[in-house]
Amino acid sequence: MLTLHRAAFVLPDPADPTAPSIADGAVVVRGELVEAVGPYGELAAAHPGARVRDWGAAALTPGLRNPYGHWLLERAYHPDPREEVGVEPVADGLAGSTDEARCGASARRGLQRMLGYGVTAVAGPFERASVRTAVARSGIVGLPGSAVSTGSDGSAGSSGGPGGAGAGPLDPLAVLPLVEAAYGRVAAGGRADFAVFAGAEPVAGGCLATVLGGRLVYRRR
Repeated sequence: MLTLHRAAFVLPDPADPTAPSIADGAVVVRGELVEAVGPYGELAAAHPGARVRDWGAAALTPGLRNPYGHWLLERAYHPDPREEVGVEPVADGLAGSTDEARCGASARRGLQRMLGYGVTAVAGPFERASVRTAVARSGIVGLPGSAVSTGSDGSAGSSGGPGGAGAGPLDPLAVLPLVEAAYGRVAAGGRADFAVFAGAEPVAGGCLATVLGGRLVYRRR
């Protein structure tokens, strides 16, 4: 089934100045792949039977890359709502833990929360088998470690470990500009991984929807 995602602005590749935004643009998705990117009018006429998801006055961009995956998934603990201790990651809550079931459940909750920020790729390294499994099953792309990190005050800092970043937020846009946070590009033939943000300029906390492999995996209520 074809799905046509319409947005006021489509940014196929924010990091490429030769790929400007498309006003009143659209992305056509077939299965897990992007079939076409372009002006909404042209694509709607070419695909009259497509289901339309109209995101209104929003910006559609590639999904985001979270470079803090090692810390967020292998050291921080993501509470179960039933624990009634909030939803924010508990710093170093998994440090020294040998309970793989607990670590895996925490990672699954953390990955689910990342989707709510438009994340479609996350950097490791992932040393725990339970975390590697959680990443693989989530559909989020697992990447090698990153040298990007932040200090306790949110400023850029040194690496938190070999090949990986230190502590950082679930939302990459809280500390990185879109041109650095965006992962890949939205292009015909590529996997349909993208995010939709309120307004013309994507900002932290502004994610409206996340599409992963052509599936709508998050939609703000």
